[in-house]
Amino acid sequence: MKSILRKIAQLIYKNGIKPVIFKIDPEKVHDKGVELGVFFGKYRFTKKTTSFLFNYSDKSLEQNIFGIKFKNPVGLAAGYDKYARMIQIIGDLGFGFEEVGSISDKPSAGNPKPRLWRLIKSRGLIVGYGLNNDGAQAAAEQIKNLKLEIPIGISIAKTNSPKVCSLEESITDVVSGFKTLAGYGDYFTFNISCPNTLEEGLFYNPKNLEIALKEISALKISKPIFIKMSPDLSLQVVDEIIEISRKYGIKGFVLSNITKHREMMKNLDKEELKKIDHGKGGISGKPVEDLADNLIKYVYQKTRGEFIIIGCGGIFSAEDAYKKIRLGASLVQLITGMIFEGPQLIGQINEGLAKLVKKDGFKNISEAIGIDVK
Repeated sequence: MKSILRKIAQLIYKNGIKPVIFKIDPEKVHDKGVELGVFFGKYRFTKKTTSFLFNYSDKSLEQNIFGIKFKNPVGLAAGYDKYARMIQIIGDLGFGFEEVGSISDKPSAGNPKPRLWRLIKSRGLIVGYGLNNDGAQAAAEQIKNLKLEIPIGISIAKTNSPKVCSLEESITDVVSGFKTLAGYGDYFTFNISCPNTLEEGLFYNPKNLEIALKEISALKISKPIFIKMSPDLSLQVVDEIIEISRKYGIKGFVLSNITKHREMMKNLDKEELKKIDHGKGGISGKPVEDLADNLIKYVYQKTRGEFIIIGCGGIFSAEDAYKKIRLGASLVQLITGMIFEGPQLIGQINEGLAKLVKKDGFKNISEAIGIDVK
């Protein structure tokens, strides 16, 4: 019954809703989507209705990671719920967890508009937000009185401001963000890979990253901390990040973020890109999928379960998610796939994952992690 309802929702979205909203400025659509999510998350009836229509559960998808129970491995990636406003509805949509932000210590308005563009043929987005958010203190106030129905990760990044540019200022800023938010959520992600900010790539430098991690580790935060890497990093830098992460107790990696390297991407319609691209912003969705998958495979091959990997980039189906899991990801995240396919996609992915797990003879999806990596 629910499978049929999700299929109907997909047809309505693709043939009725999507053609209309894709003619509207994408940031305006995003903002309205967040408002709608906030509204639906306020009321028991709307939450129950949303869950009935979209949610899917199966024991084979449940995992316990670092003592955190994930009812399924599919999460909402950081970058959608920037202000941590949608927490009360995300689980009802079918997500097993959510990562809010990225959040910086101080508020930031982000880059001038327009700063979000659709690549319709390529099934991707050009993202140039520039880390707009209300700051760590506001995020803490937003989260503190909420009932967290699913695990919540908090993505933390350096404030995008000309007042926070030097290494010393940046580290002080990041540490302050972690300190303010230390008592909230279930895990943290140190986002070193936002490509739309001043001094971007500051923490790609392993020496700079080590200084920052040393300061963060001194806070003695009891919750797991992940590092979000760019798919544009050289393998040498990835290797150094892994070694530094071992030294300072980092528990895992989010692989990966959006990319600026247009020449490295497959599934990218170059003619479409030329019409709207100004060389700014990173690209998400299908064009980054292979880069993300390759990075997941590489890191898992190097570490063999020592770190938990959250796979992100180009997930539009259960098969896409399962590929990342079989390459070494324990959990996965998405945004762009939902925008192109519709909100029912989350339930469809989870239902598909349960079938794939059963088809492969596994009792739990954790048995599939890294199975394709020799």
